[in-house]
Amino acid sequence: MLEGLLLIQQRIAHGEEQALAELYQHFHKKLQHFAKAIVRNEETAEELVEDVFVKLWCNRNRIASIENLTVYLYVAVKNKSLNTLSRKATELVSKGFDFLDIDIDDNTPGPQDLMITAEMMQRMNKAIDALPPRCKMIFKLVREDGLKYKEVAEILNISVNTIDAQMAIAVKRICTALNINYSSKTFDHTTVSQNHR
Repeated sequence: MLEGLLLIQQRIAHGEEQALAELYQHFHKKLQHFAKAIVRNEETAEELVEDVFVKLWCNRNRIASIENLTVYLYVAVKNKSLNTLSRKATELVSKGFDFLDIDIDDNTPGPQDLMITAEMMQRMNKAIDALPPRCKMIFKLVREDGLKYKEVAEILNISVNTIDAQMAIAVKRICTALNINYSSKTFDHTTVSQNHR
């Protein structure tokens, strides 16, 4: 996807509206879900995401200087969400997202989900839902949105080690809920989080 994003950036820089539409189509649901976790309102989240894309288009002459477009979009949405909650912005940042209630999107099943029984899926979703809020947000950004640990660290302004630790907690709790024997060997970074480097 990285090469595709670089190409889209070039196309947007040259004023191609279709490229912006493609970028919006790829990211808007994930970004809207992310914004909703912060502002707690579907309509506001939708408006925020649209505003970010409008601003990106208005400043398209500078888009080539964006090193990581994915991180840029998430950070822009996060900042706009926090600005929308201006009175609570300081509180939001100081608590490090620990109080947020993140909904896990059930509309993106992976191949492994299709092999799991309905009962196991129910138990797994319950275990994910019971994760501490920051842990749940990190798990969602890594596993559902497919972001790298480094990208999530940049977006949430925390260390990669914190992401690593939170993912380990998530995996351990999910394994416990599914009665899977968890050990440090079970949490293999190459399989569970192959994109974190």
